[in-house]
Amino acid sequence: MRRNLTVRLLLAGAAVAIGGPALAQACAQPSERTAFELRALQSQLMVAAITCQRDGDYNAFVTKFRGELGGAYNTIRAHYRRTAGAQGQRALDGYITTLANEQSQDGIRQGSRFCQNITPLFQAAMAQSNASTLAEISMERNVLNPVSVTACPERAAPAATTPARRRPAANTRSAAVSRNR
Repeated sequence: MRRNLTVRLLLAGAAVAIGGPALAQACAQPSERTAFELRALQSQLMVAAITCQRDGDYNAFVTKFRGELGGAYNTIRAHYRRTAGAQGQRALDGYITTLANEQSQDGIRQGSRFCQNITPLFQAAMAQSNASTLAEISMERNVLNPVSVTACPERAAPAATTPARRRPAANTRSAAVSRNR
């Protein structure tokens, strides 16, 4: 079964590599970075579920974090729409395929130790309560993620001294009258 998954993932990855776009290396907003980490964690646990017969653990994870996982997927999809435009869906598909391929290859490199090594990751993930803490676990445990996204530069916040828009004179006078009452 593990060999079957690897072959399918390699074939899918080859198809993307031949005909697919390069993965977008644009900057990511903080919510997008969290989503990429969460998706990497989910993918790693999915590979472990298939390879190590941990379906029950994976199903429990998906059930517990259904909303967070769906939100992460939607955020990543929006990221690729923003960075790849009309090719956004293709870029998203390429990312997901590359992610699964590389994580599967990492499992193969670990050999018989992979299942033993991955068990604590299931336990750590299930002990979390939200997307942010799951993303932290993903980073702390160095979950393989083929896309290295950098943070977008922060936009300068409007200065506190920026004057508010003025109201037309009639409205300003009405406001002043009602404040004095």
